[in-house]
Amino acid sequence: MEKSSTGRIIVDNLMMILWIGLGTWACRFLYPLAAWAYLIFAVLMVYVILRKLICTKCYYYDKWCHSGWGKLSALFFKKGNIENFSTSVVKILPPLTYGLLLVLPLVSIIISMIRSFSLIKIIVLVLLLSVSSYSGAIGRKKSCEQCKMRYICPGSAAK
Repeated sequence: MEKSSTGRIIVDNLMMILWIGLGTWACRFLYPLAAWAYLIFAVLMVYVILRKLICTKCYYYDKWCHSGWGKLSALFFKKGNIENFSTSVVKILPPLTYGLLLVLPLVSIIISMIRSFSLIKIIVLVLLLSVSSYSGAIGRKKSCEQCKMRYICPGSAAK
């Protein structure tokens, strides 16, 4: 994949924004301050910290990858060394981040449903699981299969 389609970039980013939005909403059911903490954590990790630590060392730096994050990272950070791409940070931080993006709202919404059940909580739960499943598995596998970094990326779903 030399350049992703604009449609793919838009879909991937909308799904990530939806995931963060649903996770924030799920945390709000339990405690409004938890929602703010989740939102800040999610945005910082997904759009700043991971972009600095991973995308600056990627082949797609300043290019249109499946999510457009190569271009995003080039706007804010200088290029890193591609030979440092497969560091321990790349192995640990993304799965930890995306795991927390799913587990924190799941725990919040389950505790909230125990306290007071509602249909809207079930709807948010189902949507959260659907969106995170697409982003974390289906969409990720499709992207990894076309990525030039798939053979050296420790998190590639295409191996």
